[in-house]
Amino acid sequence: MSGRYTATRTSLRTGGIMLLFTLAFTALMASTFQVTRPAIEASRQEAQMRLLAEVLPPGSYDNALLDDYVRFGPAPQIGMDAGGRVWRARKAGEPVALIIEGAASDGYAGRIGLVVAVHRDGRLSGVRVTEHKETPGLGDYIDPRKDRRKDAPWIAQFTGATWAEVDTAAWTVRKDGGSFDYRAGATISARAVTRAAGRSAAFAAQRMDALFAAPAGGLLGDTQ
Repeated sequence: MSGRYTATRTSLRTGGIMLLFTLAFTALMASTFQVTRPAIEASRQEAQMRLLAEVLPPGSYDNALLDDYVRFGPAPQIGMDAGGRVWRARKAGEPVALIIEGAASDGYAGRIGLVVAVHRDGRLSGVRVTEHKETPGLGDYIDPRKDRRKDAPWIAQFTGATWAEVDTAAWTVRKDGGSFDYRAGATISARAVTRAAGRSAAFAAQRMDALFAAPAGGLLGDTQ
């Protein structure tokens, strides 16, 4: 009986110690998260601003771009089945440009995410790939950081293009009868990005007024 009683006490004591350790560890982790959260959020916002600055020069607007955004619902026509965001650039309160999230589902290695900046007049300010799994050294030139042509990156050709002046059918690579260049041996990646950029630009331009008028942080209605 005494041995069983001692074993029970030992088990309870061990369990209590483990419980206290778990509670202390959880409290420490929660405290660490609270302390580091502002720095993590600041780092995330900084990375977002760097990306947006690549497609729209910061001097072209004067509003708080990260705060002035609208969400849109499912938009499969631009590859955003779960919806996405549009940031709105303004200067002195007047609309300047939209930066919209889009995607291509037909990349060589799958989905290619991108952002497209469209001026008020429908002219593209820039396009950047945000995620992809294209073949290193071959199709990954769609990302200017990996494009060997630093003097003239492939994706820079979209800057200045106007969606309304380029027929929808022409928003593809020249190999397919389109208006845009590609690199030999890696047509699929370029084709996917080019078509997705055209669809995203058209989506933004056709809804320009509604997107600028929607409340900040709100959800745009019908996007089909």
